[in-house]
Amino acid sequence: MRKPANHEKRRDPDRTRETILAAAGAEFAEKGLDGGRVDRIARRAKANKRMIYHYFGNKQGLYLAALERAYADLRGTERKLVFTHLDPETAIRRLIEFNFDYMCQHPELINLINNENLHRARHLRKSKTVRDLHSPLVASIGEILKRGVAQGIFRDGLDPMQIYITTAAVGYFYLSNNWTLSAIFGTDLGTPAACARRRRHNVDMILRALRA
Repeated sequence: MRKPANHEKRRDPDRTRETILAAAGAEFAEKGLDGGRVDRIARRAKANKRMIYHYFGNKQGLYLAALERAYADLRGTERKLVFTHLDPETAIRRLIEFNFDYMCQHPELINLINNENLHRARHLRKSKTVRDLHSPLVASIGEILKRGVAQGIFRDGLDPMQIYITTAAVGYFYLSNNWTLSAIFGTDLGTPAACARRRRHNVDMILRALRA
């Protein structure tokens, strides 16, 4: 059954905003904040610049919104992972594998993170949402670690925030530096087979570090 026209009209601003954010994420991932252009974003999104400035204020506001969207997409996908019914080691394994796979599938996120680090997180620090997005995940990791300690699988005293940072770091460095690492070692580290080997290595290394 077709929805009323007034419902569709109310939905248009949401779709327009999301289309602009998707275009902005792609533009800033390719060009960075300094190289990104609102004109190109408008063309990508098939929107006019006036609408972009209406929603986001200026280019910096649009850039921050694109960053927040990228992190929200990651966190939203992570929330679909169900840890409660899994044994602790399997839960951590799934988290490591997910993180690596997500970075492989979303190189634009790596580019956005790289760019914001060049700015020393000057824009991300202004976000009112990004910090809250990470808190539930860290809490979930803490619960997994507690269960692992109680079952004699994991050693005591592990910091869930540090575990998350390590999990993200071992995937992020390999993928963000893949071109230079491939040149240094004289082998293509970006092939599916090479990435699969690295994924297994990450799982083995982190689990060994956690075990009692």
